Amino acid sequence: MGYAFGLDDVAYLRSDAGCAALAELADLPLTPASRLSDVARARRVAPRHFAAVLETLLLRRGAAAKVPFRDGLFTDAALQQATPRPVAEHRAARFAGRVVHDVTCSIGADLAALPEGSVGSDLDPVRLAMARHNLGGSRTVLRADALRPVSRGVPVVADPARRDATGRRTWRPADFAPPLDGLAAAYADRDLAVKCAPGVDFAVAPWADEVELVSLDGQVREACLWTRGLATPGVTRRASVLRTGGPGWTITDAEPDDCPVTPPAEWLVDPDGAVVRAGLVRHYAARHGLAQLDERIAYLTGPVPPPGIRAFRVVEHGHYSEKALRSVLRAHDVGRLEILVRGLDVDPNTLRRRLKPAGAAEATAVLTRIGRTPTYLLARAERT
Repeated sequence: MGYAFGLDDVAYLRSDAGCAALAELADLPLTPASRLSDVARARRVAPRHFAAVLETLLLRRGAAAKVPFRDGLFTDAALQQATPRPVAEHRAARFAGRVVHDVTCSIGADLAALPEGSVGSDLDPVRLAMARHNLGGSRTVLRADALRPVSRGVPVVADPARRDATGRRTWRPADFAPPLDGLAAAYADRDLAVKCAPGVDFAVAPWADEVELVSLDGQVREACLWTRGLATPGVTRRASVLRTGGPGWTITDAEPDDCPVTPPAEWLVDPDGAVVRAGLVRHYAARHGLAQLDERIAYLTGPVPPPGIRAFRVVEHGHYSEKALRSVLRAHDVGRLEILVRGLDVDPNTLRRRLKPAGAAEATAVLTRIGRTPTYLLARAERT
């Protein structure tokens, strides 16, 4: 759960003495092996606040990719929940030209991406103090309960905490802080955006007019529930695929979803996780002229893969059994083996240990189900 910061810690870290201590100790290794010497040196430099200084130095080293604060202050839990910068900017683009109220602003990471003039609030006084430091006066932040509106007539964005009192992740929306239904009721007359974990069952939020799944560099990062004027007319589900430093793309359920089911062709395509989680595999297939291997499985196939993805050139395929796959790997001299599984009860790591591939070639074994038939596809991964 990390160190439990207090307001006195934050005040010290913001002071001249605290800044000097952070600068003096910035070269600490902060590794498990150096822990005792790190603590000893920090105690000499900042006797009363050495733990807060060490935690801040450690968190800053992992914060650059997530938050725009060079000398920021964070708690471990707040930094874990903070939205990666490209995702926050993507979400904020929907609020262009509008003042927004971030009702769970925490350390200020999402608030920093919102349009100028936006405001933030939170119940946690420590995180609010950190947000004031991180934002440097560029946004107004105040203490308020997200379920007791203190603003009027502006759109609202919320990012409920998804961990219980012990720090364990919770997936039940009723256990979120604040709960999803409570937020929907409190802002039923306003445009509302709620950030959620992508694993949430979205059937529990029937009030959401549009559900957007967002991935960054191949990892599904979040879902956003959009309501009223923030939702796109005619769209109930969207997948947005972002790339660090490169163009992204989006697909929605307003697009056609006509795609056939065919045997494996020259290429196998594993759609981005945001597309799969949003239930838009058929729409993605239709856009790119692909087919499904099985109407209930998310693998796609076709003669030409979409550009800019990692696709798999099929070498051969057949009925899967461990014995058959072992024979195929030997025949193709495969030693470096990636195993992908969908639709079968197979653990890739356990299977790899049993197969003991020992050749010189590299390949991917895709294990899936076509109809009722367990199927293997031996393939070579290529960047298109």
